[in-house]
Amino acid sequence: MIWLLPFLVILGVVLWIIDGIRKIGAVSTGAPISGRTNQALVLIDLQEVFWTSGVFDETAKEKARTRILAEIDTARSKGQPVIAVRQEWSIPATKVVAKLFMKGQAIAGTQGTEMAAPFADLADVTVVKRVQDAFETNELDKTLARLDVGHLRIVGLDLNYCVAKTAFAARQRGYEVAIVRDGVLSADAKLAEKTLVQLADRHVVLD
Repeated sequence: MIWLLPFLVILGVVLWIIDGIRKIGAVSTGAPISGRTNQALVLIDLQEVFWTSGVFDETAKEKARTRILAEIDTARSKGQPVIAVRQEWSIPATKVVAKLFMKGQAIAGTQGTEMAAPFADLADVTVVKRVQDAFETNELDKTLARLDVGHLRIVGLDLNYCVAKTAFAARQRGYEVAIVRDGVLSADAKLAEKTLVQLADRHVVLD
């Protein structure tokens, strides 16, 4: 029975890490909204560490950069808020997962979590998220309620993960959501095809 304690310790650590992975990909639920007419442009994870990671095609990046900046200009001309959402892994289990499987990128307190140069200082409001779903901490809920926003227009990266999970969480709350196709990036084109189908099934507009 000498082996039992080390086994239980290892099992506990493995389960703890698995729970961290679950938290990263979970989609939150929240109070349903109604009667909000304002629109906001939401920039997802356009941070230095991701933008310069080399995982996205340079031609696609340039196309996305141009479209995102145009979307920001349009939002400003219409008096619509621009909200930047930045990733910072800060939950202990998710920080370990980030270290093990994500090259330690975007852990809270590390370099590169700031907005990438093309998008620096362009947002009216910045919200920090801890997992893929930007609604998980309720800070985005509070911000959108304060601004009376019921319509979201989303750009950023990665389509398959943080963009999609945030869109799913928004739809569960009753937001109208549009994703700007030329304004999002994906490192996995095949997975993106499936993601786009899932988004359409949840009545996310693919603009």
